[in-house]
Amino acid sequence: MKFLLLLGLVAVALAENTHFEGDKVFRLKPVLDEHVTFIKELADSMEVDFWRPESPALVTIDIDVDIRVPAFYLDMVYTRLDQIDMEHEVLIEDLEEAVHRERDSGPSPRAHSYTKYNDWNTVQDWINTIASSNPNLISKQVIGNTYEGRPMTVLKIGKKSSTTKNAIFLDCGIHAREWISPAFCQWFVKEALSTYGSDSQMTSLLDQMDVYVLPVFNIDGYDFTHKSNRMWRKTRSRKSGSSCIGADPNRNWNAGWCTIGASSNPCSDTFCGYTPESEIEVKAVADFIRRNKSIIKAYLTIHSYSQLLLFPYSYTFELAAHHSELMKVAEGASAALRSLYGTRYTSGPGAATIYPAAGGSDDWAYDLGVKYSYTFELRDTGRYGFLLPESQIKPTCEETMLAVKYIAAYVQKNLY
Repeated sequence: MKFLLLLGLVAVALAENTHFEGDKVFRLKPVLDEHVTFIKELADSMEVDFWRPESPALVTIDIDVDIRVPAFYLDMVYTRLDQIDMEHEVLIEDLEEAVHRERDSGPSPRAHSYTKYNDWNTVQDWINTIASSNPNLISKQVIGNTYEGRPMTVLKIGKKSSTTKNAIFLDCGIHAREWISPAFCQWFVKEALSTYGSDSQMTSLLDQMDVYVLPVFNIDGYDFTHKSNRMWRKTRSRKSGSSCIGADPNRNWNAGWCTIGASSNPCSDTFCGYTPESEIEVKAVADFIRRNKSIIKAYLTIHSYSQLLLFPYSYTFELAAHHSELMKVAEGASAALRSLYGTRYTSGPGAATIYPAAGGSDDWAYDLGVKYSYTFELRDTGRYGFLLPESQIKPTCEETMLAVKYIAAYVQKNLY
């Protein structure tokens, strides 16, 4: 009986492995109301995956729309595109091939590497190893467990002190498929530990402040993208009565929750959850930041893709009280990033710079009182999208370090 049960589980696991042969990623350029209507009708009539913006509700004239179309629907989509005469291009010819090409040298080695996309088990082993590598500079703390029971471990980096220090909170991997994001958090930890004592800026930062790093926020989703469906975005929570799994952890915060740019449909990729902080991972991080709000002076959250440095607000077009200062810091950080490889970032408040979206972590942190609250959207601008090749991990992380260090140095000098 046990053997039959095991066979059944194996069959389910195999059946769940999603493939993308022949799927294409299009960039559509709507310039007429008719084009916008067509894109929204596509979403209603077939299984399409919005890469940018993140849902059909956010599609408007003059916003490029990156969308994955399954092979089954391609003929229909091409016919309609010709009929309505909308400009478009194919960014990715065959998504399955792109998924394989993302890994530059075949499957990742079992050992952890800063220039590979490490799976969750490898990242977890790395967290445990790195946390014990330098007890004077790094420690770990479990702040909660995910829906599927995985520990959420925050790494605290900074010179040991008998007094409480001000801090910066950095998280990666809120959205499961944005693999370059957790790669950056791992890179940041490596750089902080390896350059402390030699790099004057990093040494000063870690002497005076602590940096809390959550290497992977949405661990269940991240694990699922490695094992079953590379394009999964949400958490993996379940609710009785619904066959749809997960919520968007960056629409689940109590900041204009579910009012705009988010969906109340549990099957949507931008589902806001059943209540604010319904997702156990969001509640764990929110509780941690609330407990430490007197010392957390900056909140940085890493996403991909689009090459943007955003700050509040996203849930409203109103400007933040500290708008001009936040813009000045973002532009300085973007210039620092650009100085290395010439990568251009756009800075600004989320709603006005890209599109409105409620329930985001940066807006929530800012409203809590964390003034320097920023969202990074890392490389690229759509050529590879979420499937950024491993060969770009190192340059992406190197340039992003310059921006993060710029913000950290500014915060250090402008404590409040």
